[in-house]
Amino acid sequence: MFALLTAAIAPGMALLSYFYLRNEYESTVNALVFRTFIIGLILVFPVMVLQYAFTAEGLLQAGLSQAFILYGFFEEFFKWFMLYFFAYQYGQMKRRYDGIVYGVSLSLGFASMENVFYILAHGLETAVGRALLPVSSHALYGVIMGYYLGRAKMENTKRKQFLLLSLLIPVMLHGVYDFILLTFDMYFLIGLVPFMVGLWILALNKVKWANKLDH
Repeated sequence: MFALLTAAIAPGMALLSYFYLRNEYESTVNALVFRTFIIGLILVFPVMVLQYAFTAEGLLQAGLSQAFILYGFFEEFFKWFMLYFFAYQYGQMKRRYDGIVYGVSLSLGFASMENVFYILAHGLETAVGRALLPVSSHALYGVIMGYYLGRAKMENTKRKQFLLLSLLIPVMLHGVYDFILLTFDMYFLIGLVPFMVGLWILALNKVKWANKLDH
């Protein structure tokens, strides 16, 4: 059991450390990063219940609606809402890059708990694949979400546009990810490998721009 939990949580902690350690933070910010991670962990439960309810009722079962609404919109909207409330509205966000750290933290809390359930159900042998694909993709959605929330917080112009993009882009990317899984079936890697490469490039570009705009 300990090995399973470690394998499930370790990828998320490693990715969080990568983005977090790029900058030094005060203890108050450290506490908020930890809090957003815990919020992400807890958020899995209501989202899973909601998704199960729709599935049990036979709703949103078509490929597009399942990928972009049942998974993409539901998961990213709830992450965005909690991030907006706890980090954007009432948290300390002094730089654009702070938004990225909070976004990654909450997203990886969500991904880590989701990963625990998946590995418990399907076994330790799925851990590597989960780390490279679902966990890292959640982190990268968090980067993009946090980047635009950070810009909305720090910049007076285009605030509403940045807030909209902070939700819309992660929803679309998440939807594309799940649509590839549903469409390609057992050959999903043919679609996911180039998608993940592009996602990493996009997310790291946002990291670069956040740091550039902060200095």
